[in-house]
Amino acid sequence: MPTETRDGGEKVVNIRRCACVVKGGRRFSFNALVVQGDGNGRVGFGYGKATEVPVAIEKATKVANRSQIRVPIVETTIPHQVKGRYGAARVLLIPARPGTGVIAGECVRAVVESAGYQDILTKSYGSPNPMNLVKATFDALEKLRTREDVARLRGVEI
Repeated sequence: MPTETRDGGEKVVNIRRCACVVKGGRRFSFNALVVQGDGNGRVGFGYGKATEVPVAIEKATKVANRSQIRVPIVETTIPHQVKGRYGAARVLLIPARPGTGVIAGECVRAVVESAGYQDILTKSYGSPNPMNLVKATFDALEKLRTREDVARLRGVEI
């Protein structure tokens, strides 16, 4: 499913249909996974469920707004190589030279582009589940530290 860009920097990563069998037939509901960011170091994801697709996307967007985190950007890439993990999904994020672009799969690409990275290499291992890939990418992004952050934590000067 292609990543769809909507207003406000949100990307719909995945929409799934779920069927519940009832007396009169099947009752369908929809799940939406949305990633939202400002393209300048803030990014979040949300998961919404409803009986109609637009309502599910709207709910997921509200959750994405509330769950935003700040990530460090060094020039146009990440400060260092990092691994993220959630469930059986594993994601490796590698800094890249300017001009490389975003080399990533669909789910990881949505997260790193929304965060504002322009040059990054990624590799995903294990589960291809979109929800787990997005959570693994967020796990990796939360581990990122700049040189200044590390120096301040250790109490040394660069």
